[in-house]
Amino acid sequence: MGAVWEKLAESGRSLRDVFRNPGLRRIQLAWAGSIVGDWAYATAFAVYAYYHGGPTAVAVVGVVRYVLRALVTPFSSMLGDRYSRRLVMIGSDLTAAATVVVGAILIASNANRFAVFVLAVITSLAVSPFRPAQASYVPQLANGVEELAAANVASSTIESLGFLCGPALAGILLAFTNIWTVYIVDAATFAWSAALVLGIRRSMVNEPEPAAEPAEDDAEPSAGFLAEATGGFRVILGDRDLRTLVGLFVAQTVVAGASLVFSVAIALGLLGLSKSGLGYLDAMMGVGGLVGGFLALVLVQRGRLARDFGVGVFFWSAPLLLVAVWPTVAAAVIMLVILGLANSVVDVNAFTILQRITPEETMSRVFGALESALIAGMAIGAPLMALLIHAAGTRWALVVIGAGVASLVLVSPAALRRIDTVALVPPGLELLRSVSLLSSLPEPILDRLARALVRVELAEGDVVIREGDHGDRFYVVESGSVSVSKDGRFLADLRPGDFFGEIALLRDVPRTATVTASEPTVLQALDRGHFLPAVTGRDEFAEAADTAITARLAMQ
Repeated sequence: MGAVWEKLAESGRSLRDVFRNPGLRRIQLAWAGSIVGDWAYATAFAVYAYYHGGPTAVAVVGVVRYVLRALVTPFSSMLGDRYSRRLVMIGSDLTAAATVVVGAILIASNANRFAVFVLAVITSLAVSPFRPAQASYVPQLANGVEELAAANVASSTIESLGFLCGPALAGILLAFTNIWTVYIVDAATFAWSAALVLGIRRSMVNEPEPAAEPAEDDAEPSAGFLAEATGGFRVILGDRDLRTLVGLFVAQTVVAGASLVFSVAIALGLLGLSKSGLGYLDAMMGVGGLVGGFLALVLVQRGRLARDFGVGVFFWSAPLLLVAVWPTVAAAVIMLVILGLANSVVDVNAFTILQRITPEETMSRVFGALESALIAGMAIGAPLMALLIHAAGTRWALVVIGAGVASLVLVSPAALRRIDTVALVPPGLELLRSVSLLSSLPEPILDRLARALVRVELAEGDVVIREGDHGDRFYVVESGSVSVSKDGRFLADLRPGDFFGEIALLRDVPRTATVTASEPTVLQALDRGHFLPAVTGRDEFAEAADTAITARLAMQ
């Protein structure tokens, strides 16, 4: 029981660290303002469309917005790989704010309804670069995998709360004001988001943003543009780990699309509930989602992100069989709570894995391709469920959808295990684990240090460091051996797993000895900027370092 409470406490600390990190705090608050305003806007627009075209207008404009967003996002997301992701988010926010203000003016002046409809579509497209750029920017602000996962939990929770608070805000405003006022409030939330992102300083960013990719001189402009825009899809299709992850994620969204149909079919048809009963059932998924975010944060400490992701997809589908076999209100409540729990685990783990294994220079486009694929999955799931219900009834439709997606997970354990044990483990992590000086550091710190390692290849006789020089790196011997000398006097041979260079960094003194390669040797190096912040302020490391340095100086 103590271990469980320790994991819960550690998860709580990780979540607190997200909001203590100034860059992540700004990103999360910007996302909160944007998502709440977005849903308030969506509610206000739905009311406007209903009054000016009935249910058909609401449906048609909604379909056009989602279809065009799915088509445009792969193109707009490449902005995050070509330019500063921070500036892309600011530009997206300000463009959306401007279009919403114009929409408010049109509504207030009783302008043509089709102009308002067109602006709604344009606004949807204006916000499309924001999420891929944000998802790609978060890893540059997070300190370690646990904080990265915690940031994704915070984003997922904020998104869930946005679904609730945005429409509620619109409802309150519409009760006392009018539609164009809601539009103005939404524009203010976009401005709020832009201001927060603008406040992210270079000192808050752990790594520099990628440089723009050079254009291909020998390619036609249109061909080069299309090739770049579809780069996210090519990265996914060309990497078996990403294919597995995105394939299962899309399968989960097929169930999510189907849920738009089966939740109504279960509540009103299979169980004979009222419309309010349907609302209560839907709320159960939200309850599960809020708890699931915290569950995902606890699970991330196990180091099984991909396998837990697979479990999440399984439990997004298998519980449908429960209602098919036992069609009761209790079964429906259990199913929806489990779906909500699983949804948070799937979202958090998938985003965290993608942020860790996707090439930095294409990350924004990969998230753009993912968003398009997820929208496509939902677009497939809803009509598929309707066809299955029409052909075989609600219970058999649940069996087909639930068993079909769950079976995909059951045939994927080897691939998910490979992602956990190979793709998510940076080269050099095992080497750092074997270094006595670093063995006391937490796993997330070692993971971050492993990702910062620089490979150094030496020929026999090459001098790595000279006595009296300024020290800027810490070294670990990966293969081969080096000889340590002082004033021309031999002191020791260092072999794989041994380390050197720590004295100059930790004591801020010149190099105390000369190190020369005794044979062809490979070293892994950590520069001062990565090494010192990782070890500073850790009592257990300080004790090990003092012991090592005392022993080294005694030899000299």
